[in-house]
Amino acid sequence: MATEITVGMAGAAGDGLDRTGDTLARTAARLGLHLFTYNSYQSLIRGGHTWLRLRLSEEKVDNHGDHLNVLVALNQDGIERHAREVEAGGAIIFNGSKLHCDPSLVPEGVALVALPVTEITAKLGKLPPVMQNTAALGALLHLMGFDVEVAAEILSETFKKKGQEVIDQNVGVLRAGHEYAAAHAQPLGQRWKFSRKRRPVVTGNQMIALGAVAGGCKFYSAYPMSPASFILHWLAAHSEQCGVLVKQAEDELAVVNLAIGAGHAGVRAMCATSGGGFALMTEAIGMAGMIETPVVVVNVQRGGPSTGIPTKTEQGDLNQAFGASQGDYPRVIVAVKDALDCFHATVEAFNLAETFQLPVILISDLLLGEHRSTVDPEAIPSKVPIERGEWVTELAPEASLNGGYKRYALTPSGVSPRARPGRAGMIYVSGTDDHDEKGILISDEHTNPAIRRKMHEKRMRKMDGVRARLKPPVLEGPAAAEVTLIGWGSTWSVIQEAADQLTRSGLKTNQLHFKYIHPFHGAEAKAILKGCKRTIVVENNFTGQFARHLRAESGFSVDHVLTRYDGEPFEPAYIVRRVKDFVAGKPADLRVEDHEAREMAYHYIRIHLQERARPARLQRANGGKYGEPVWEVELVNRADGRAEGTLVIGMDTGSMYGLQLPGVETGARAVAAQR
Repeated sequence: MATEITVGMAGAAGDGLDRTGDTLARTAARLGLHLFTYNSYQSLIRGGHTWLRLRLSEEKVDNHGDHLNVLVALNQDGIERHAREVEAGGAIIFNGSKLHCDPSLVPEGVALVALPVTEITAKLGKLPPVMQNTAALGALLHLMGFDVEVAAEILSETFKKKGQEVIDQNVGVLRAGHEYAAAHAQPLGQRWKFSRKRRPVVTGNQMIALGAVAGGCKFYSAYPMSPASFILHWLAAHSEQCGVLVKQAEDELAVVNLAIGAGHAGVRAMCATSGGGFALMTEAIGMAGMIETPVVVVNVQRGGPSTGIPTKTEQGDLNQAFGASQGDYPRVIVAVKDALDCFHATVEAFNLAETFQLPVILISDLLLGEHRSTVDPEAIPSKVPIERGEWVTELAPEASLNGGYKRYALTPSGVSPRARPGRAGMIYVSGTDDHDEKGILISDEHTNPAIRRKMHEKRMRKMDGVRARLKPPVLEGPAAAEVTLIGWGSTWSVIQEAADQLTRSGLKTNQLHFKYIHPFHGAEAKAILKGCKRTIVVENNFTGQFARHLRAESGFSVDHVLTRYDGEPFEPAYIVRRVKDFVAGKPADLRVEDHEAREMAYHYIRIHLQERARPARLQRANGGKYGEPVWEVELVNRADGRAEGTLVIGMDTGSMYGLQLPGVETGARAVAAQR
């Protein structure tokens, strides 16, 4: 098996955690390792809780996995929240000059590396507090067996514009942490085979931007909305270099209309947003379908509805993509599966949009859009196929005998040759009312049912051509499996890893993944699925939107739907546990789990106790007067450990019934206790 390790970094917004994680990621990539990072952060500029996980492996990885081998805690909150998660044989690194770790939080077999940061960096002069991160990184490199010189090289590159003094200071702190750990802590024992092959570290958003440039995009419009904003940032920063006109508009209504206008004028155009912005774009997307104008619209999903949870992931906008605009019109919906697919799918989206003169909706999500992974540079071609579709530059002599240029000519394929506005002899009306072949409205005086019918059929005929171009889904994994896991979009990798784990445990499992959501390969899907023994759809939303779509398009109803909707992505072990429950006939247990009770307690502490406490012991109780079983969460003072009270949380409803002060009966009888 390939050697790998998972590192968790915990801190707060403003702690410099992102830069530290970026340095580690780039170090690993430069050594030739693959990586995937997941950053669980809050909607804050400073403060809050940030939890960054980096999975580093000799083999390709596209999810953050199940494990935690090293915790780098940059504040007290990070120690208290995550120390329990570190696995035996791992370590916890923290600034021993400022922080402490209660031994009761440390699992057996986990080493504590308390760095005396003040002492070991004294000779470097006065340092800003954020420099503790670099000392911790140095210690981490020793524990993992990484070459500290590679990290020093990356720090030199990072701070090159700030001068040699800043470089020397950062590299000095890095070495101080590394030397201290080398003298006081044993390496964790990983035996790496560093290929030293340099791989870029990218995000899905960056790859969409690169795919747009490679695919010939010349106009991009957006209004900043996380988690799609980085596409705007990257294209704006590289606009002149890449020849893309970038326009930040006043709102998403303007954004999509600008992009459609650019497409109508003859250039490849794209815009991007998240669910709330996409909701404002929907009528205009229907307009693009009516006036047969190519445009690519990217929806990087986040938790909804409304403002929802802006910094958390979800696959909740599938129904919205189907329902974008009123009426029936041709459009393509593509759900990207990983960072590399973001590049190739964006190129494909432009080709489909122009070939068939319709809007293409690319669906990504926060997990895929924002989080970093490695790709092999040779997998990103410098040249890609560009298919611009049918264009007319001048009229044939016989065209005048047939009424001149017909922008919406009724053709067998449904595709009518385009002409750029302003071409001599090719003037036409491009109205959002339905129209005849020349674009003349059929609804101003007397609606013409016959023309309406044939024009509607003409537009929708395009979908036959689109479907014929798209590759149908195929089963991945063992053919004769007991379980088939079905997914779409960004769940591909985590489903694949869960299927492998299930197969190794004795439950043979394969997967069927869907990239092309509309038009849908319903017949092909049904032919595959009717031969499967037990089918389970896995998706990040509450209602099982894709499972419903699969049933509507193919007539096939799956056996189970496995959903997650708390804002966090799936992990392989989560899927494995739920699948085994399905097979055993065990119903889903929706009661609040112990780790969830702790998180709810932290929310209470932040709101009501000004962060002065932390959850300690948890015990279940029958609830008594509360009418449901409850968690009794003992809260203790962070500074001196004295009791602050007991928080009572309903296990069924999740209701926080309040804080019982020390010495006051909660009214609940304890039935079990656990750390």
